[in-house]
Amino acid sequence: MYKTLELYENILGNIEKYVTLTKEETEKLIAIIRVKKIKKRELLDQPSNVCNYRNYIQKGAFRSYFIDNEGKEHTVQIAVEDHFTSDFYSYITQTPATLFVEALEDSIILQMSYNDIEGLCKEIHALSEYFRITTERAFAFSRKRALSNLSMTAEERFLELEKRYPNIVYRVPQKVIASYLGITPEFMSKLRKKLSSKT
Repeated sequence: MYKTLELYENILGNIEKYVTLTKEETEKLIAIIRVKKIKKRELLDQPSNVCNYRNYIQKGAFRSYFIDNEGKEHTVQIAVEDHFTSDFYSYITQTPATLFVEALEDSIILQMSYNDIEGLCKEIHALSEYFRITTERAFAFSRKRALSNLSMTAEERFLELEKRYPNIVYRVPQKVIASYLGITPEFMSKLRKKLSSKT
């Protein structure tokens, strides 16, 4: 019911930033995509389950987080439109997930299964190259974020997040952003007040 080219323009545009697909290759890719509506607070992935899908966010916002031994939540990724979200380590290794992946808004995702992508990548070199590049970029960003947590102040990390995701503070709960930045919601509130007084 959703198989109209217009629906896939965003993900195809994302792919075109890196590689070129023929019309036939594009049709084969679209054939393995399933469109799924996700309700706010619905989980895509959770610990102990193997992540079997690459999820492209057509509309909406998600967070990936884990819960430590004391029951505290730690947000490790925030993702919005034109980004992929999942427990990537679980997906790539096909081992049980360690993260929860939760919708922060009512969302629409384009899902591609691990088996379908693996099969298509063996057939279409450009698609294999695309997923290699985007996977490498995701892990490079993860490393950069880890270094930022060690070398940057909370204010600098917040400004970096805002630059990457404009207007994110109006879409994502403050406690989630605080968790992502590794600070308390109370400190987050003080930080936002401080920054707003500068403008």
